[in-house]
Amino acid sequence: MTQKKRMIVGISGATGIIYGIRILEVLRRHNIETHLVVSKAAEMTLHYETDLSIKELRQLADINYGIQDVGAAISSGSFHTMGMVIAPCSIKTMSAIANGITDNLLTRAAEVVMKDRRRLVLLLRETPLTAGHLRNMLTLTESGGIVAPPVPAFYTRPKTLDDIVDHTVGRALDLFGIDTGEFPRWGE
Repeated sequence: MTQKKRMIVGISGATGIIYGIRILEVLRRHNIETHLVVSKAAEMTLHYETDLSIKELRQLADINYGIQDVGAAISSGSFHTMGMVIAPCSIKTMSAIANGITDNLLTRAAEVVMKDRRRLVLLLRETPLTAGHLRNMLTLTESGGIVAPPVPAFYTRPKTLDDIVDHTVGRALDLFGIDTGEFPRWGE
């Protein structure tokens, strides 16, 4: 029996919530089941950066979990997924994951993904970076996580903000072996 592909999508409170929204939209088009967990700070960011309600955001996912639901399916390694992407990822969330602080479902699910050697990708949104940030990024990377800041690529000559977002989302999903086909690639 072939199991449907599943991806955990986390959204934390950093600016750039459009990345998480677009990932949910793209994964739906690619028939990948999404399991969404949203931090309280992300709910605030959603209000500042979009016209979507939290209900509308949650409707983009197949399954939703509350941030404090640490007994949810995604908190267990026996629940098979392709991995997890956190988009955007705040420094607070990245630092908690790097240091094994699992006081909510977002950080617990990320730790489970890493301990089971599944793919964890963080679209880290912060600049400039302190030495502490860099140490935590190194710790996370040494533990198997991937820090992938959403840095725009201008060689594609983007014409709209959507072009930039689509490229970043496409590159992030490439890390899971998902070719969105929705952005131009260098040399192709």
